[in-house]
Amino acid sequence: MEEKKFDLNSTIGFILIFGILLFMLWQNQPTPEELAAEKAKQEQVEAKEKANEAKKKKDTFETTASDYSNTSAADSLKLLSLKNKLGAFAYASTLPSATDNVTTVENGVLTLKFNNRGGYLSEVKLNEFVDYDSVPIYLINNKNTAFNLSFATTDNRNLNTQDLYFQPTVTKNGENTVVSMKLKVSESEFLEYRYEILPNNYMMNFTIRSQGLNNVINTSQDVNLDWKLKTKRHDQSISYENRYTRLTYQHDNKNKIDKLAQAGEDEETETDVNWLSYRQHFFSTILVADKPIKSARLISKDLVQNEDIDTVYTKQFQSKFALQTQAGEINESLKLYFGPTDSKILKQYNEDLEESIPFGWGIFGWINKALFIPLFSFLSSFMPYGIAIIVMTILIKILLSFVQYKQFLSQAKMRVLKPELDAIRAKYKDNKLKAQQETMALQNKAGASPLSGCLPGLMQIPVFYALFMFFPTAFALRQKKFLWADDLSSYDVVANLPFNIPFYGDHVSLFPILAAVAIFFYMKMTTGDQMASQPTQEGMPDMSKIMKVMIYFSPILMLVFFNQYASGLSLYYFISNLISIGIMLVIKNYILDEDKIHAQIQVNKAKPKKQNRFQKKMAEMMEQAEQQKQAQQKRKK
Repeated sequence: MEEKKFDLNSTIGFILIFGILLFMLWQNQPTPEELAAEKAKQEQVEAKEKANEAKKKKDTFETTASDYSNTSAADSLKLLSLKNKLGAFAYASTLPSATDNVTTVENGVLTLKFNNRGGYLSEVKLNEFVDYDSVPIYLINNKNTAFNLSFATTDNRNLNTQDLYFQPTVTKNGENTVVSMKLKVSESEFLEYRYEILPNNYMMNFTIRSQGLNNVINTSQDVNLDWKLKTKRHDQSISYENRYTRLTYQHDNKNKIDKLAQAGEDEETETDVNWLSYRQHFFSTILVADKPIKSARLISKDLVQNEDIDTVYTKQFQSKFALQTQAGEINESLKLYFGPTDSKILKQYNEDLEESIPFGWGIFGWINKALFIPLFSFLSSFMPYGIAIIVMTILIKILLSFVQYKQFLSQAKMRVLKPELDAIRAKYKDNKLKAQQETMALQNKAGASPLSGCLPGLMQIPVFYALFMFFPTAFALRQKKFLWADDLSSYDVVANLPFNIPFYGDHVSLFPILAAVAIFFYMKMTTGDQMASQPTQEGMPDMSKIMKVMIYFSPILMLVFFNQYASGLSLYYFISNLISIGIMLVIKNYILDEDKIHAQIQVNKAKPKKQNRFQKKMAEMMEQAEQQKQAQQKRKK
């Protein structure tokens, strides 16, 4: 193994190299002059950067200060202008809620939107219904309503809430949703619209109240509520819908139901008003007062100027009344209803709201409410609506069949007596008074007065008119299909015409045609018997000619008038006349026997019979008329 030895040459080499490097570094170092110049240059750069930064900060500060100064000035001017215009209510316009934002609430059956500006309901949608064109039903939208309080302030200003901004809050009261819209004077002083919305309910509680405004609102002057609504079209026939769109109200301590005019313009001032209904045929907007409104001015205006032109609105309604105040504060409890004009729903609220539906006055309305509405509700609960109409028609005709029997019996008696009556007129052709007296005496003895056939017919008029009012107002028929009819509450269409026929329309409905045909054959059969049995009286109109005209006039009237009416009503008349024809044939061919009737008349003639008071009076009048006529003839001679 070789032993390691110290290498002197290598060590000297490393020392020389290290020394050369140190000499080179010392030789290249900057001189004091260069170091001073470099330092001066660095200081200049740093000074320049500091100057730029300072300038930037100064500019930013000046800009911010300027903007702040300008904004503060603008806000001050705006606030001053608001105070000059609104007084204490200027506070509400400085809040973040002073915008046209809306608050949306749903309760299942309604979708409601409340506008900050004015604090009122700016949109009401009925979630479960659509119109004739499958568009959702909106009772309120597109600014078709105005709900405004006008009042004076203690600093001599006149303000309107529709121009002011309310602050909305939404809370819960159990299952109910409470929407509070506050028009603030301060955080603790305000005018509030409080809406309490019940789940799945068309009625809501509505309170107008003030807090801490007894020194702001001048209650020595009236605080007036002005409520306007333009009713929107929802039905296929605007003329038909407009006929049943009316402002209806209850007043005089719940004793009277009245309405404004159906057409044109109308205005009334009523006292002790309990509720106001803006009825739109099948839908209604109703305001109910907890305490009767002392005095209300009601206005209605027809907006349909030309029924042949498509239009959006049918009528404009308006109500104005003063709110009651206590100790300088407002506290008015009301209710608002937005929903169907359905008697079953309206009756649930125990406010007589169902009386806003035009079922007919007097006995006609009573027949509808006591008989036809319960009967149809029962039948339609387990039958299709078209079948329910047919079954109800059959039941009504069976109920009235005795009336039809009395009419045919009277006609049969008159036919049996006709030869004897003709003989009397021939015998006393020169003595009209004697002929009339003998005719009346014979009819009285036989029990075959012409009036006996008219009176049973008059009994059918209340039923006829009640049904005429029932079908157009039956909400249950709305958009219910039957055969070719898409909606039993509106007209059916089997053909559209390229032109409009005055009074008829631009379409052809089949149910009125069928009803007109049935009426023609029924009248042809019944009037034929009447003309054959009814003798022509001297000095009286020729009833045979009148009846001949009616045979053709009545079907034409049905055809034209009912072409734009509810198809359910035309279906009823069609079935009713078919059944009447059937009953008439059965009575005529299987029940009435003219031989037996003739025998009974002979028995009656043999019995002594006194004239009643009416017959005596008629005989006296005829005698007086004949004496006057004879006296006139003598004077002429």
